[in-house]
Amino acid sequence: MSPDKMHSVQDVIKKRRSYRGRYLPDKVSREDLTAILEAGLAAPSGCNMQTTSLVAVDDKKLLEEIKAQIDPPVAETAPAMICVLTKRIIAYRDRCFAVQDYAAAIENMLIMIAAMGYASCWYEGHITDADRIGDKIARVLGVPEGYELVCILPVGAAAEEPAAPKKKPFTERAWFNRL
Repeated sequence: MSPDKMHSVQDVIKKRRSYRGRYLPDKVSREDLTAILEAGLAAPSGCNMQTTSLVAVDDKKLLEEIKAQIDPPVAETAPAMICVLTKRIIAYRDRCFAVQDYAAAIENMLIMIAAMGYASCWYEGHITDADRIGDKIARVLGVPEGYELVCILPVGAAAEEPAAPKKKPFTERAWFNRL
């Protein structure tokens, strides 16, 4: 990889933020959504079981139906949303890698979203809590049995610049050879 490309990837990763603000009403193109979905599907998966599936939603009426299921509300102004589905499949020695699989897919998509100049936020806990919002969204989308909707990623242009979170110094979180 050329130094220029390495810096641009590193810059995108370092500048990516979880965005919880308002989105501009600008439509996210199908071409851009496809590129984001492809980035997610390119993620590694345990034993290549490919347990992660994705649904991009850009239809205004359907988005409103989905957003009506989310209480307390989040991403109310996002012009598009990616819903992340998983299938819990035993991959190796009674182990399931579904969480690692969808986490890798989500991170790839978040990086692609940031690289394309859009904003997003990884909403999982809010979606999978005891009130099972993910199940409600899955019903709206007609998700078949055997899949679990585990995360939503709003996608759109941020209305304001997100603030950078305070991060602990490198030396408090990373070491060479020994802790």
